Amino acid sequence: MSFKIVVDSCCDLPVEQRRDPRFEVVPLALQVGDFHTIDDDNFDQADYIRRVAACETCAKTACPSPDRYSQAYDTDADDVYVVTLSSKLSGSYNSAFLGRSIYLEEHGHKNIYVVDSLSACCGEANIALKLLELAEQGLSFDEVVEQINAYRDGMTTYFVLDSLETLRKNGRLTGMKAIVATTLNIKPVCMGQEGAIVQKGQGIGIKKALVRMVDMIASSVKDPENRRLMITHVACFERAQVVKELILSKVAFKEALVVDAAGVATTYAGDGGIVVTY
Repeated sequence: MSFKIVVDSCCDLPVEQRRDPRFEVVPLALQVGDFHTIDDDNFDQADYIRRVAACETCAKTACPSPDRYSQAYDTDADDVYVVTLSSKLSGSYNSAFLGRSIYLEEHGHKNIYVVDSLSACCGEANIALKLLELAEQGLSFDEVVEQINAYRDGMTTYFVLDSLETLRKNGRLTGMKAIVATTLNIKPVCMGQEGAIVQKGQGIGIKKALVRMVDMIASSVKDPENRRLMITHVACFERAQVVKELILSKVAFKEALVVDAAGVATTYAGDGGIVVTY
């Protein structure tokens, strides 16, 4: 059976998959003040980061329309799998699901399944890569759906950011019990929990927070030899490499990938942000 994997642009796929015709990225829109752009292959991260730093108002994103998703489902592939941002962080999941209804109403039956990643950026990418593995094995549509849900439910996402302001101002921190004082340079170690964001620890300065995150990962991960470690970084490749090597010095993951943040992750994780999923 032929297949297609549709993802929203918060999904930080490796370059190889972004060029793979079996994948399609449906872009979100980005806004910084009066500046509007689309989170596609033309996204200029350095320019965007400069605009965010210079703008007094908070950067924002807008999810794709249901019609845009419906267009992505119009394919000769037998099975279509869709991966979106956590439904607790974005309207992308609802839009993708409505797009499915529109497509089925206009074109009749087709195997289309929308996965709520309960995560973001490299978390979405980890799910998309697992979908690719399962579909390439020739499993039935129902078997892929069952296994990808189990994979998603067993996945963990951590992150450490220089600033939580964009997340806070855009209402993405509803799961946080408290915001630590930035004046003390305390950096929280956050975790995705049931699709929302919770604080699990902290460090004085981002280096100590990252070390704290690595220790938390090493002490809690199960079956790492069967898991893929993925790290999204926002304009801090060397920092991401250090985090990867620190983790691998403690835990033997099956595979470890570092990926660049696209526009959505750049908006919310901010310059210097690190997101880890496995």
